[in-house]
Amino acid sequence: MTQLELLSHGQEFLWINPGLGSERSCSLTQSDIDDADARLRRFAPLIESCFPETASSRGIIESPLRGIPDMMHHCFPDVPGNLYLKMDSDLPIAGSVKARGGIYEVLVHTEELALEHGLLSGIGDDYRKLCTPEARTFFSGYSMQVGSTGNLGMSIGIMSAAIGYNAIVHMSSDAKQWKKDKLRQNGVTVIEYDGDYGEAVIHGRQLSDADPTSYFVDDENSKELFLGYSVSANRLPSQLDQAGIPVDEEHPLFVYIPCGVGGAPGGITFGLKERYGDHVHCFFAEPTQSPCMLAGLLTGRHQEICVQDLGLSGKTHADGLAVGRPSGFVGKIMESLLSGEYTVEDRRLYDYMRALYSSEHVFIEPSSCAAFHGLTFWNEPAMQQYLKDSRITHPENISHIMWATGGSMVPEKMRIEFMDTYL
Repeated sequence: MTQLELLSHGQEFLWINPGLGSERSCSLTQSDIDDADARLRRFAPLIESCFPETASSRGIIESPLRGIPDMMHHCFPDVPGNLYLKMDSDLPIAGSVKARGGIYEVLVHTEELALEHGLLSGIGDDYRKLCTPEARTFFSGYSMQVGSTGNLGMSIGIMSAAIGYNAIVHMSSDAKQWKKDKLRQNGVTVIEYDGDYGEAVIHGRQLSDADPTSYFVDDENSKELFLGYSVSANRLPSQLDQAGIPVDEEHPLFVYIPCGVGGAPGGITFGLKERYGDHVHCFFAEPTQSPCMLAGLLTGRHQEICVQDLGLSGKTHADGLAVGRPSGFVGKIMESLLSGEYTVEDRRLYDYMRALYSSEHVFIEPSSCAAFHGLTFWNEPAMQQYLKDSRITHPENISHIMWATGGSMVPEKMRIEFMDTYL
C-alpha cells in the first residue's frame, strides 16, 4: 500500500518528511522567541500573585526534564540511546503543554489592553498592578473565547478568569467531563457541542466576532500561541546542561511530540530547530483515526483536507488529539523543519500509560503517551535510512525526549478508570 493508503486504512506507520531542510516559509526568528520569553518574564510577578503554586519558580511557567531509564529498559531494550520525559504534563495552572501557548496569548492581549488604557505606564512597570480589584473590574468588561477539545480551553479559561475576563470555552464532544467541571469551578463559562473540535471553533468564533469586546483565540492560525510554545526551547538548554546532556553533531537530540491541530508541537519544533538546527530531530505522533497534520503534510493540502476526507472517523480516546483538520499556518512551517510523523492505535496509549506508571511511578494522560510509539519504528528501514541520511553514526549517543503534554490535573477517579481501560 502507498503511504496515503496506509493512512486512509487507519494503519500504524512511520512517515519521513521528504521536505526536511527545504527552503523555509516562516518569517519568524529567534528574536521573536526571545521577545515572547521577555513578555512572560514581565508577567511573572502577576502570575506568582494569581497562582501561589508558581512561587517556587517566581511565576515562570516551566516543567521538569526527567530521565526514565526503567521505561527504556522495559519497553524499548533494543533502541540505542537514553530516554527522557519532558513533563509539560506537570506545568502549573493548566497541567498541560497548553499552559505555554494558551496563557501566553492571554497575556499578550492583556498587555495590549493595559498599555492602551493606562493600567500600565510601560513595559517596565510593575505588572502586579493588573491584580488589583480596579484592574479586574476593567477586564470584566472584556471576553476571552476559544474552541477546544480540552487542554487549550483549560489554559485559556483558567488564566482569563484569574485576570478578570469573561472567559468562555466552547468544547467539543471529545472533551472530558472533568475538564468541563474544572473550568466551571474556576468561573469559566463552558458551552458544549455535540460535534467535533471544528464545530466548537466555528461557533465560538461566530459568537466572539459578534461582540466587539471579545477576543477569540484561534488555535489554527495564532502566531501568539505558536510563539508561546516556542519559548520552551529557550528553557530546555539549561535543563539539558544540568543533566549533563550535550546536543551536538555527535550527540543528537530526538524529540517526540503528540499532535492535534499542530500549534503546540509546531511551536516547540520551531523553537528547537532555531536553537539546535540539524542536531535536533522532531517527530509528531497522531492517532490512526485522527492524523490530521500528517494528512495535510503527506498530501500537501494542509488545512484544505480533513481526516474524514480519507474515510477516517476522527474519533479517538486521545481527546487532546481529536482534531480532524490541521493548522495550515503550522503545517506550512513544518514542511521544512519536521523530521517525520507516525500514527498510533488508541489501545497502545493505555499500555504505554501503565508501563510508565509501573516502571517510573509517573502518570500522564493517554493522549500524552502517543509519543512513546515512535521508538517502536526504530529498527524499520525508513528510520534506519533516515539515520544514514542524517549522518548519525553513533546512535548510542542519542537523547530521546518524550514530550508529555498533559496529565497532572486528571482526577484520581479518572486515573483509576484509565488504568483499568483495555481496548
